[in-house]
Amino acid sequence: MANQLNIKSEHGYRLATELSVLTGESLTAAVTEALRERLEREQRARDRSMRLQRLCVIASDIRASLRLPDGSAHGFLYDPSGRPR
Repeated sequence: MANQLNIKSEHGYRLATELSVLTGESLTAAVTEALRERLEREQRARDRSMRLQRLCVIASDIRASLRLPDGSAHGFLYDPSGRPR
């Protein structure tokens, strides 16, 4: 026997029924497809977020490795009196 899902909300049941009527699918198929699509969107969003976090760490590492000892990004171009080298 398959597991069951009970929709205990009038609004939720109405939405599922409306989707079923619009798509011509059974109520079960409509709900299953809607859940699958939502799950894929959430997984893509999470993957994007994880990728962004990894890129931020990489960018931070790169910035740290490019800093010069004096803290200036262009200080090596000038002598102590401010004239170009």
